[in-house]
Amino acid sequence: MEEFKHISVLLNETIELLDIKPDGIYVDGTAGGAGHSREIAKRLDPENGRLYALDRDPEAVKVAGERLAGLPAQVIHADFADMRAALKNVGVEKVQGVLLDLGVSSYQLDTARRGFSYHADAPLDMRMSSEGMSAKDLVNTWSYEDLRRILYDYGEEKFAPAIAKAIVAAREIKPIETTGELAELVKSSVPQRVRREKNPCKKTFQAVRIAVNDEMGQLDRALDEAFELLAPGGRLAIITFHSLEDRMVKRRFAEFCKGCTCPPEFPQCVCGKTPRAKAVTRKPVTAAEEELEHNNRSRSAKLRVVEKIK
Repeated sequence: MEEFKHISVLLNETIELLDIKPDGIYVDGTAGGAGHSREIAKRLDPENGRLYALDRDPEAVKVAGERLAGLPAQVIHADFADMRAALKNVGVEKVQGVLLDLGVSSYQLDTARRGFSYHADAPLDMRMSSEGMSAKDLVNTWSYEDLRRILYDYGEEKFAPAIAKAIVAAREIKPIETTGELAELVKSSVPQRVRREKNPCKKTFQAVRIAVNDEMGQLDRALDEAFELLAPGGRLAIITFHSLEDRMVKRRFAEFCKGCTCPPEFPQCVCGKTPRAKAVTRKPVTAAEEELEHNNRSRSAKLRVVEKIK
């Protein structure tokens, strides 16, 4: 197996804002290469503190287990959208902090055989869990309408109709089986000037990856799962990498922090709702210049943190 490389984004900022208590219980819902996990676990009291690192990628689980050996940590092969059930299985009902780093690990992107990258020709896969529907299944079976929709919604791709049309036409001749074939279809569907400016495949590959792994559906569930798991005073930290994720996190955090939901014309509150959380970050934390120089993938990262009140 290739080395599981992943540079943890916003590492110092995340650790500081999680406000780690040595005797606390913490969850890293996206263990990946265990960069964040190690730093959390190193700050815990071996007798009383505990970190649970979750990942749905079996390869990440193996690597995280090796890298967290000897620390007060346990790695669990589970999806972060099922974190409450996963923690209940080990006898944990409440925790002091949850971290979700929603970036695809550098290892997944750079390992050609995983089929995430448009830079190398490989089987079209993109499954984070290595099971279920693959990118090959999706591009060869989804309707023109569904393909166009995900390219628009998940990739914010303005040439979505042309790309979806090219995919449907190509698969009638033969199945689309590799990342190289999909990349060529994208390139042939966009104007020459777009091809000259930058690689036009990024948005399509992002959209297909999000759909294959149901990333938006999983995040929607995980936000409620993580918040429910927190004890009062516990913190939820989330690092996003594209505007769709960030919008969902921002909106849900605002709901957690909002009190009364009565219409503004009501003279007084009748709903009796009070805020369930308070914002720790008023606006998203982004990478400092030094980090940007060393890790280009930190450019789009945004960290938001809330603290549960009740």
